[in-house]
Amino acid sequence: MLRLRVDVQTGERDRLIESLKDLAGVRRVTSEPDACNGHFVISADVEPHAADEALAALHACDLHHDDYVLVREDILTHGLRAGGLSASGGYSWVEILGEARANARPVARYFLLMAVAGWIAGLGVIESSTILIVGAMAVSPDLMPLCATCVGLVGRRTRLALRSFGTLILGMGMVMLVAFLVALCLQVLGILDHDFDIREVELEGLADADYSTGLIALGAGVAAILSFETRGATAVGVAISVTTVPASAYFGVAMAVGETFEAWGALLVLGINLALLVVGGTITLHLQRILTPRSSR
Repeated sequence: MLRLRVDVQTGERDRLIESLKDLAGVRRVTSEPDACNGHFVISADVEPHAADEALAALHACDLHHDDYVLVREDILTHGLRAGGLSASGGYSWVEILGEARANARPVARYFLLMAVAGWIAGLGVIESSTILIVGAMAVSPDLMPLCATCVGLVGRRTRLALRSFGTLILGMGMVMLVAFLVALCLQVLGILDHDFDIREVELEGLADADYSTGLIALGAGVAAILSFETRGATAVGVAISVTTVPASAYFGVAMAVGETFEAWGALLVLGINLALLVVGGTITLHLQRILTPRSSR
């Protein structure tokens, strides 16, 4: 359930209340005076499918985005019936867009987590450890900018798509750099033999692309956008990172030990995976938008 709060002047109050009351999915519209500025605060419960139309009503009243706030609230009661609050857990386009904007920027925490993922994955490649690779995928937050890229493309918001994709690429670069430094430091310290042969690493598919590479990435793209919509990103993020983090770490380690041919093979796998992840997620989100009736969005 979403909760809408709007700060309006006295002359706009009645018009906005009538607009909100006419919308299906908007209930419990209330109005209270604001003691600070003499305006009125209008509050309403908004079901997710009605959020876009509710915001359109606000914009029709020439309200600035600073004049309102829309937040999601968790419902704790059970047995809700039609006509009351919705427990469907739906997701509105305005929420998806807001979530995408929040995850499009390359913030410090994102880079730190990608660095940790590169550290663990680099060791996983060197040790041929599947457990370490899975651990690196669990740490990696690359799902969020990936999905933000898809949202930007479907919403025809070029700046959002470019910023999100740039954040995603920078994150992959961080994984490569850290994995490279890990392998290089281990060589300098004498822990990693200088004649280490990365081709003997028992991790299949990190530097060789075949038909399954594309199919896995497409399926992961579908799962990515569905998890992004339903707030299940934490669980699905591990599955998404299987197409990005291992290949990035493999590239870094291969460059550190001088295996440039293997490194470029891993980079090709990563490029194919990233492209098809975006394609799968974008197509999924686009089909949802065109196949879902406006009244149920």
